[in-house]
Amino acid sequence: MADGSVQGMVEDRFVGVRTAFEANLASGADLGASFCATLEGETVVDLWGGFADAAKTRPWERDTIVNVYSTTKTMTALCALILADRGDLDFDAPVAKYWPEFAAMGKAGVKVSHLMSHSAGLSGWTEKLTTADLYDWDKVTALLADQAPLWEPGTASGYHALTQGYLVGEVVRRITGRSLGTFFRQEVAEPLGADFHIGLPVSEDGRVAELIPPAPGTGAGEAPAQSEIQRVSFNNPGIDVSETRTRAWRGAEIPAAGGTGNARSVAEIHAILANGGMAKGKRFMSEAGCRKALELQIEGMDLVLGGPARFGMGFGLPGAPFAMPNPNSIFWGGYGGSLIIIDMDARTTFGYAMNLMQGTTTGDMRAFGLAMAMWTALGVI
Repeated sequence: MADGSVQGMVEDRFVGVRTAFEANLASGADLGASFCATLEGETVVDLWGGFADAAKTRPWERDTIVNVYSTTKTMTALCALILADRGDLDFDAPVAKYWPEFAAMGKAGVKVSHLMSHSAGLSGWTEKLTTADLYDWDKVTALLADQAPLWEPGTASGYHALTQGYLVGEVVRRITGRSLGTFFRQEVAEPLGADFHIGLPVSEDGRVAELIPPAPGTGAGEAPAQSEIQRVSFNNPGIDVSETRTRAWRGAEIPAAGGTGNARSVAEIHAILANGGMAKGKRFMSEAGCRKALELQIEGMDLVLGGPARFGMGFGLPGAPFAMPNPNSIFWGGYGGSLIIIDMDARTTFGYAMNLMQGTTTGDMRAFGLAMAMWTALGVI
């Protein structure tokens, strides 16, 4: 509808979720957004509303998609988990087993699990980069292979905001001969009919919502870096939200930050993990393979985020500062507010995507409020 009103479906017991979603839009906390939840592999909430542009000339439609920044990382992690479940990837193996050049500069002992848990010591590039360099896969991966770790791998996490996607993606490419975006499309998105893209075709540009940056002074990388590690991680290159409106950004495969989708695609894809490896009647992996994501890899003060973090195999784990009602849950969010929560105990997923950004890297109260409404309706809290 042209007025941006809330559309979609909600099963009766989840009507409180619709109320919370409508309140976000009515208050101005959201401009345009989508929220989707699955339970036991079935979609039980699928909502969208508001506007896809700042001028409020384009309503947020059922098929509106948006750049979700680091929520993309969960898709990259899922690809690695699928390969591991097939026996093609060993998380405990050295990265150099698959990518021999990576052994340079003292990295022969760095494991794939370190890449998955942001503890490889490669949270940024030491050589000066431009945004255009992010579109050159061979350049940025070669630089990482030839770079010394910024700290001793495996001893601490330091959020690999952009680099994680290239690192894991190159391992996937070496194993499969396919780019991360191609592997994801062929093995996950197409079999599910899911509208999520790591490398968006030009034919889909007209459906993309306009991201509106956080208020000045609140965005990622705007605060003065407290360390050299933080500086190279957030400011080389710096984050320019307007870049997401370019064909170059949308078309590139940036598997840590460049994915384009909506809440429906995010929630329905991760039903694979919440539902023991099954989604849409298809088996993608074993239940044991899904639960690999729950295995704690590292916890403590994150050298980049500057606060406490707990990382499993490719996802954040509950705990300070993100308590969740069920222990067997995993999550991650994207710069500005997008979020995915996968609760394996309740066999449910909650996906949220929006275009009015807040200065957050791992979700905010808009998405968490919707999650709380879901858990309340499920009787979890």
